[in-house]
Amino acid sequence: MTTTDRAENVEDIEIRLLLEALFLTYHYDFRNYAMASIKRRLRQARQAMGFLTISAMQEALLHEPALLPRLLGYLTVQVSEMFRDPSYFRAIRERVIPHLRTYPSLKVWIAGCSGGEELYSMVILFREEGLEDRTLFYATDINAEALATAEAGVYALDRLQLFTENHRKSGGKSSLSDYYQAAYGRASFDTSLRRNVVFSDHSLVTDAVFAEMHLVSCRNVLIYFDRDLQDRAVGLFQGSMVRKGFLGLGSKESLRFSRHGNAFEEFSREDKIYQKRGG
Repeated sequence: MTTTDRAENVEDIEIRLLLEALFLTYHYDFRNYAMASIKRRLRQARQAMGFLTISAMQEALLHEPALLPRLLGYLTVQVSEMFRDPSYFRAIRERVIPHLRTYPSLKVWIAGCSGGEELYSMVILFREEGLEDRTLFYATDINAEALATAEAGVYALDRLQLFTENHRKSGGKSSLSDYYQAAYGRASFDTSLRRNVVFSDHSLVTDAVFAEMHLVSCRNVLIYFDRDLQDRAVGLFQGSMVRKGFLGLGSKESLRFSRHGNAFEEFSREDKIYQKRGG
């Protein structure tokens, strides 16, 4: 075994021990996340937080709980944008919404909502389509800081040009500027967009089904899970959905190899939108 191979092996052991300690101490379970992703993120955290080794970071984490939120920031928060992949939101608007109109009330779950960009995108879309008032939105994440950012609804103003272009491409029926106020380099989204939103800590790894949803949107989350954890999450979505409910995934995600895949049919293959089978 070369010196490099030995160092890699030691680091892998350190990472597994840290993930076990994180679970046993704080009940955050990253043990079945994809190893390559976890390794990359922990290396970034170690360097940014000034530790020489993963073991040193683990020791500090066990004795200094105040370090936890910072580490979670590296492990969980994804860079997102409003109306990311506009064709996805156009498909929701043009193909899914007509089905949802048939229900007197609706529940929508944004799973892994991160900083809230996708949540506000969905609420704005539902407002433009006249369905917001009859819809309850659930925005969940395991990172308390991410949830706080989502609930605040404040974003750097230099991101709004991209958000606005995405909104236009998604088939937006208004100007995105109608929904926020700009000041001091920040854009603050209207508090009315949160009136039907429940923000909640929820883990796809350890928590259970909590409602019957008409639409579940969980995009660019499953790619960080290993196969068993992906299956658990998809099973959770299946159990959380009404008959003929809809599931939206990220552009690089699929139900093709999921053991729960047969519970769904492809509704919009190119946009990774699935519909739960009836019966």
